[in-house]
Amino acid sequence: MDYIDFGKTGLKVSRLSIGTGTHGWGGRSQQTALGLDGLADLLHKAYDAGVNFWDSADEYGSHPHVARALRDLPRDKIVITTKTTARSGPAIAEDLARFCKELNTDVLDIVLLHSLREASWPKKYAGAMEALSRAKEQGMVRAVGFSCHGLGALRAATETDWVDVVLVRINHAGVNMDAKPARVVPLINKLYASGKAIYAMKVLGCGPLTHDVRGAIDYVLQLGTVHALTLGMRSALQLEENVRLVNELALKYPLPSV
Repeated sequence: MDYIDFGKTGLKVSRLSIGTGTHGWGGRSQQTALGLDGLADLLHKAYDAGVNFWDSADEYGSHPHVARALRDLPRDKIVITTKTTARSGPAIAEDLARFCKELNTDVLDIVLLHSLREASWPKKYAGAMEALSRAKEQGMVRAVGFSCHGLGALRAATETDWVDVVLVRINHAGVNMDAKPARVVPLINKLYASGKAIYAMKVLGCGPLTHDVRGAIDYVLQLGTVHALTLGMRSALQLEENVRLVNELALKYPLPSV
């Protein structure tokens, strides 16, 4: 796969990201249910197919699986997202130290505040944001941001310079999204225009849109303001098909310069 500049983060990522959190929370997901070696093997296959962008989270319980996969792969060639539910400075510091240990890495590429909903989050979680900024300044974290689960939170991001990366729910049917596409897409466009890195989740609506995977991927890529999309694959066959579709469709919709 071709790699692109991920907003202004300085990172280069594949347009397809392999997700590890389908129906994930509470330390498990459909991907971690594959077992330590099962998911690690799938991540290996993703890397071999050119997918260098891996999406993980503390709540998915996927750190050990990512660490297992990294044993035999060049760490500097892979961009890993993780997510924290910590909401205070001290709790963030504890999570970052633990995440580095669990992932067996000195640097966390992308750390997101997980599942933000409220428009007031930049003020409410200022301590957590400051802790992530310090970690970024110290070289422990390369980019920071949040995963969005509320329209107010997404709107607030358009006015928050702190944000490097936004993980946003978007699909053509408005399934399992923060609002209908007509309300979400203008905010995505604004974030992209400001240089923020945008990647999409719920592209298949967390399941309901799997009857037309091509159409779902096509919709997100044709927006022209989404750098990458993450799909929670569970087999080599799904991986192969999604790599083929994203490679093909990305050629139709090159990203505009900002």
